[in-house]
Parts: sequence; structure tokens; C-alpha cells
Amino acid sequence: METMSQECPGVTEQLSAYLDGELDEARRNAVAAHLQICAACRRELELLTALEGALGSLAAPAPPDLTARVLARLHRRRRPWWQNLALAASLVLGIILGGTVARDFYPRTTGNGASYEIASLDAFHDFPQGSLGTVLASYQGEEGNGS
Repeated sequence: METMSQECPGVTEQLSAYLDGELDEARRNAVAAHLQICAACRRELELLTALEGALGSLAAPAPPDLTARVLARLHRRRRPWWQNLALAASLVLGIILGGTVARDFYPRTTGNGASYEIASLDAFHDFPQGSLGTVLASYQGEEGNGS
């Protein structure tokens, strides 16, 4: 009876990878050198080779309705238009809220101590009635009173 050496457990665990060509060059050379001196591991490799050959020759027919099932999954119903619109609105709202929260966490000031927002609003004058500038200016005044 063939006996295994102390190296055999490590080699037998790698025989499948050796057979499939998955080992790096150094490990592949070490396994090949071991196989030259160990009849038990050579026999194990022969069994693995025979098993791979037997499994490779088995027929694995595809189910007759496989094509129809795959195509049915590919042509799933698309989302309704309103779900796409809701997703886009959620993203825009998230960006706006995130920017507002980040602005409040990290206030910036100019060299003279004024915030960038106030300094940038000073560049505009005589906002038209109901414009975004008028709304921002009114909020700036309210925020300045509360801090």
C-alpha cells in the first residue's frame, strides 16, 4: 500500500487547482516535484483526471423552455413614468437639503468677518419684486437676527 508523506495533505488539497492550471508558477513547480516522488499523490491526480473526464462527457441538456423563460425575464414591464419622476424629485430634494444642512454646519466668512452669502448678496441691488434675490435677502435678515 502506498503511504503519504508529511507534504501530502498540502499537495492533495492543491491537486484540483494544479489540474485546472490555477496555481502560480512556484506552487505549480513544487506540486510537480512532489508528484515525481510520491506515487500516492500521482494516483490521486489520476483519479481526479478521470473524474474530470467523466464529468466533462456528461450531457447537460437545457430545458426546452429555457429560452422563453430568459426572454420573459428580459422583457419585464418598465416602471411607470411617475415612479421615475418621483425618483428624480427625491434626488433633487436630497441635494438641496444636503447643501442647506452643509452650509449651516460650515459657515464661511470673508476677510472682514461678513459671511460669503451676505457679501454675495451685497453685489446685487434693487431686486425685482418677487424675485429669488428678494426672497434670499429677506431670509438673510431673519437669520442674522436670530444668531
